[in-house]
Amino acid sequence: MADNGVTCSMSRSGNVWDNAAMESFFSSLKTERIGKKVYRTRAQAKADVFDYIECFYNPTRRHSTLGYLSPIDFEMEAGVA
Repeated sequence: MADNGVTCSMSRSGNVWDNAAMESFFSSLKTERIGKKVYRTRAQAKADVFDYIECFYNPTRRHSTLGYLSPIDFEMEAGVA
């Protein structure tokens, strides 16, 4: 990784929360969208993942860490959007 200018981000040994958010997202992606699909092309896979993120996950899916609100609803309540 260092050869490509990438710095590895690691927490202390035994800290299990380092990747919790990403592991949760990828689990949701696999369970809710791509788990049993077979894509004919990489472009189809990219388009489907984009659709999942931009048309469902970000605007409408409720998240437990946001008090079971969608990110858009959470931002509206916080006065951010």
